[in-house]
Amino acid sequence: MKVAFLTTPQARYEGYWRAFVGALGLELAEPLAPYESWLEVGQGSLPDEPLPVQLALGEILSLGQQVDAVLVPQQPGVRNDAWAQALTELLPQRIAGLPPLIAVPDDAADLPAAAASLGQQLVGNSGVVRRALEYVQKLGQPERRENWPTLQLGQQPSVGVIGPRSLLAHPELGQGLVAAVQAQGLHPVLAHELPASQVQERGERLSDSRAAAGDRWLYGAARLLEGKGALAGLVLAYPVRDVATQAALERVKAELHKPALLLSVDAGQTKWPDLARFARSLGAEG
Repeated sequence: MKVAFLTTPQARYEGYWRAFVGALGLELAEPLAPYESWLEVGQGSLPDEPLPVQLALGEILSLGQQVDAVLVPQQPGVRNDAWAQALTELLPQRIAGLPPLIAVPDDAADLPAAAASLGQQLVGNSGVVRRALEYVQKLGQPERRENWPTLQLGQQPSVGVIGPRSLLAHPELGQGLVAAVQAQGLHPVLAHELPASQVQERGERLSDSRAAAGDRWLYGAARLLEGKGALAGLVLAYPVRDVATQAALERVKAELHKPALLLSVDAGQTKWPDLARFARSLGAEG
């Protein structure tokens, strides 16, 4: 049996799930086509959907026909984000012939129970599943990152960069945005590198009964960074066509007091005219 793990969401516990699949004695399938082709395939099939959905579909299709299941890590969605809430249900409704998509959690507290259930589903052998769970136990520990990233670098103005982890931690999408911020003479401080417990605590202060987990994470990261005197402003970034995340960040921006810039990020994008103007307004010399 071949099982793949979807990398597009940039899950925190990817290593846990990959190791678990191997410990079950299953083959871990990898994409047969390079990343550059995923977007083309995804856009061709779902031209009007958010960039992360297109990339996810392209990655799944790049696995070929010999995959028995694809593990899809769940991400904290924002309000009205149907894709984040039910990607594994919605995608097969739109695209026929996909392999079975199995949602798996990306929160340490939920890993053991979900892995035990998944193991029984895939191999049906309690002894094998138990040994696999023991093997990956240390990989499923809660995040204990409490150290802050560098808030200031030389004389450069610093800016917080807020956005979903699937964007900021993505090696292609996030890299282009960070490089562009640096090219404007700004020092970026990335939201997904902040102390996790402090982001969560600040996010719980959001007084919105309709807020989803993703809303609270974005709000918590933004308010945490805004409170740092070393930061001159914030850049709020969302994947192109992701209207739910755009709306969530617009709500966050309305709560901020420091200068803030809202940007959409497309695959391969390296320049943002608004970013250059924003940097100059903060006194950067890019």
